[in-house]
Amino acid sequence: MFPFVLGIFFGGARLGWMYSLDVWQYSMIALGAFFVGLGKGGLPGVGNLTVVLMALALPAKASVGILLPILISADIIAVIVYRRHALWSYIFKLAPSMVLGIVLGYFVFSRVDDAQVRLMIGVILLGMTAVHFIRKWMRRKSTEADLLPHHPVFIGATGIIGGFATMVANAAGPVAALYFIASGLPKYAYIGTSAWFFLLVNCFKVPFMMDLGIIDWPSLQFSASFMLFSVLGAVIAPFIVKHIHQKVFEGLIWFFVIVGGLKLVW
Repeated sequence: MFPFVLGIFFGGARLGWMYSLDVWQYSMIALGAFFVGLGKGGLPGVGNLTVVLMALALPAKASVGILLPILISADIIAVIVYRRHALWSYIFKLAPSMVLGIVLGYFVFSRVDDAQVRLMIGVILLGMTAVHFIRKWMRRKSTEADLLPHHPVFIGATGIIGGFATMVANAAGPVAALYFIASGLPKYAYIGTSAWFFLLVNCFKVPFMMDLGIIDWPSLQFSASFMLFSVLGAVIAPFIVKHIHQKVFEGLIWFFVIVGGLKLVW
């Protein structure tokens, strides 16, 4: 029934395989969109669960194209709320290598299957996380500033991996978190910088997704029917963020980074 209503609402658009989805699949997509909004609105790591829900509810590669417009709708709300907290120097440092990673992901996307891509990203993500905590443990008695997050090699590697991950799986959130949190950004600076960064990155990805054929007019219409859920989550999240302590905030981010990495591997 719901697919039929969608078809009428959008002027009888031909939604293809979307007509065969069950109610539980629509529910998973709506919940995933709501989690996107919560994550973009400042609740750390929640949006990572969306990739799982979308992959369960939709064909894996199609889910990437369906999710992107939903992400952008939540990005816009996050930028409106947190625009004054962005630290543009971090965006400018990471953007060039992120663009390179997106281009790499564009060429790889059609040549590997979903399982291979997820395994690569998951292993890289967990490896980077392990390096971060090992270094943190080794430096526990050091009083000098940690210069690694500001090293060009670290920034370049993080950007390329993040760009690749966001192009093939919309999964750059945990990778970017490694860079922003390792750089010591406070809570609101982290949220504001991430909001602007991912709005720009996600908009940049759209032409590539269209060329790959995973975003088209019917898929955009389908995505639009779930944007309200993402916007709702993004509007609610800032009221919750106010009550989260910085230590708890960072702990939640790392928890979901690890969960996200394990999810991609398994």
